Amino acid sequence: MIFKETNLQGAFVIEPEMLTDERGAFARIFCKKEFKNHGLNPNIFQCSISLNKEKFTLRGMHFQKIPHAEAKLVRCSRGLIYDVIVDLRPNSPTYMGWTSIEISLENKRMVYVPEGFAHGFQTLEDNTEVIYQMSQFYSPGHSGGFRWDDPSFNIEWPTEPIVISPKDKIFSDFRS
Repeated sequence: MIFKETNLQGAFVIEPEMLTDERGAFARIFCKKEFKNHGLNPNIFQCSISLNKEKFTLRGMHFQKIPHAEAKLVRCSRGLIYDVIVDLRPNSPTYMGWTSIEISLENKRMVYVPEGFAHGFQTLEDNTEVIYQMSQFYSPGHSGGFRWDDPSFNIEWPTEPIVISPKDKIFSDFRS
């Protein structure tokens, strides 16, 4: 596995090292030991899948509050997403910074989202499927979010969302 730190401290793009032969290909997409060696949270408590019918569906910006803050490993198993993460850790040198990564089945990238980050994505193809591995159990009472177009961050999305949940539409701006 190849770990490349993003411009946000502690957040990584992870690419599998593909081994190919006459049968096809093989790669590891998770290794607890390698995650530990890179200082990442290797605990997985829950895995989820997101199925998105329409291109330009937007999900986010979501996070879990302390004491249920979670790290996520995000992978696109069908389609293409524009993935966005935002550093919400007040003591971080990259606090309030954001970055985006295109993730698809073809490029095989994954994004490691540390605890204390918000996460969201916009689909760039119909019938996109996203898989999440999380380091905490979902806790509805600790779930948080902010508007996808919050001017505090000026996130550059590919386009206005066509599909967005009522919950994501009514999130307020971020308050530090």
